[in-house]
Amino acid sequence: MKIPSSALLAASLLAGSVSFAEDIKSVSEAKVTGASIHDNRSLEHASTASNPFRSAPCETGIFRMNKATFVAITKADRGFDYTFSDGIVGNTQHANALVECGQGAVLVGAKQTWPKVAVAESNTRFESNGVMLAGRLMEPPGAGKNTPLVIYAHGSEDGGWIDRGRDPYQMLGRGVSVFVYDKRGTGLSEGEYTQNFPRLSDDLVAASREAKRLAEGRFGRFGLIGLSQGGWIAPLAAVSAKAEFLGIGYGLVVDIAEQDAAQVTKELRDRGYGDDILAKAKAATDITGRLVRSGYKEGLDELAEFQNKFGKEVWFPFVKGGYTGVYLSMSVDDLRKNGVPQLDKLGVDWSQNPMQVLKNVDVPHMWALADEDRQAPIALTVERLSNLRKKGQDISMYIFPDTDHGMWNYEQAADFSRKHTRITTGFYDLMADWAKGKLGGKYGKAYRR
Repeated sequence: MKIPSSALLAASLLAGSVSFAEDIKSVSEAKVTGASIHDNRSLEHASTASNPFRSAPCETGIFRMNKATFVAITKADRGFDYTFSDGIVGNTQHANALVECGQGAVLVGAKQTWPKVAVAESNTRFESNGVMLAGRLMEPPGAGKNTPLVIYAHGSEDGGWIDRGRDPYQMLGRGVSVFVYDKRGTGLSEGEYTQNFPRLSDDLVAASREAKRLAEGRFGRFGLIGLSQGGWIAPLAAVSAKAEFLGIGYGLVVDIAEQDAAQVTKELRDRGYGDDILAKAKAATDITGRLVRSGYKEGLDELAEFQNKFGKEVWFPFVKGGYTGVYLSMSVDDLRKNGVPQLDKLGVDWSQNPMQVLKNVDVPHMWALADEDRQAPIALTVERLSNLRKKGQDISMYIFPDTDHGMWNYEQAADFSRKHTRITTGFYDLMADWAKGKLGGKYGKAYRR
C-alpha cells in the first residue's frame, strides 16, 4: 500500500514532537541576523601575528569568547550547525554564516577568534533490556562534587543526539555536566526505533545508571530533562532513575489523543475558522481517537461517514494534528485491511496517562512552555499543572510568548506557515539555572505562571 506523504510526516510528528530532521531543516533555512554578535563592542580579536586564525575542518564542541558568551558547533546532515549562547543559530555552509571553523578555534563575524573549550568526554556503551545503547558523558572544566548532572529524554526525532544535539552543549557551556545518548534505533545505538514510552523510560533509567557510574565523585544534583515527547518519558523514569529534579521543555500533561485534538483545534483557529468548523473538527478527532485506541476495531464506519459528509469542504484539507489528518486522507478500506504501517510499528502505548504519572512524582519539576506552540498547545497542560500545584506539588512554570514548538521564534507567512528563525532568548539560561537549583531574574520575555 502506498502511504500518503502526510502519513510519513505524521510518523515523525506523532505525539506532538518536532523531529530532529525538521530541526535541522529549520536551522538550514533560518534567517540569521547576528545582531547580538556584531553589536557587541567588547569583542576582541584574539588572533595575533604569531597565532593567526587558520581555516580547518569543523569539529564539535564549545568555543568561548568569555564566561557568558560562547557558540556550540554540532554536526548536521549538511555541514555543521552553530548555536550561540543567546539562541542565534545557523549553518557553517550558509553564504552568510557567522562562524568559520579553524584549528582549535572558530572565527566569529569574520573578525573575532574564539578558542575551543577543553571539556572532558567519556564515550560508552550500556545495556537496556538487551539492547546496547551508545552514550557520552560531557563535563565542563573543573567538574566536581557540586556540579549538576543531567540526562536528556529525547523528543520523537529518529536521529542520534551524540555530536548533534544542540541542547546538551548549551548546558555544558553553562557549567552543567550532561550525559547524552542515542535512542534505540538511532545514531550509534542498536535496536529498533520506537515511540513506546515505557520502553524509552527504561532506556532513560539505564542511561542514568551509566551516567552516575562514569561521573562518580564529580557531580552534585542529578536530574532529568525532557524535551517535547521527553516530557512524557522523564516523569515515567523519575522514581527509578532517582532523579532529584525534572526539567521539561515544551512538553505536555495530556495524552496523545488529547494532544492531537488540541493541535487540530489550534491549526484551524489560527487560520481564522470559528466555532462551527471547530465543532466538526472535534467530531473528527473523537473518531480518530477511538480508532487508534482500539487498534482500528472501532470508528472506521464513522470515519467513512465523516469523509463522505465533509471531505469536499474548504477546511477539510487543513486538518492535520499528530495523526488525524493522516486518517482523514486515507480510504477506510485501506485502513481496515492494512492500517498505517509507518505509524503502527512505533509501538505507541495508548494507555499512558501523564496526569496519573505526575501524581507519583515527588521531586520539584519545572516546565518551560511555548505560548504559540502549534504541535503541543499548552492550555490544558497549564491548567493541569496549576491543579497539581494547588494539591501541594513543587511545580514551576515559565511561558515564553511568541514562541513555537522547540522554543523557536518564528516569522509567519500569509499562508500561515512558519519559518523558524532562532531559539528564543532565555530558554537555555532557564534550563541551566534550574539544573543548578538557582532560578532567578528574567529569562528573555518569559513570564512565570
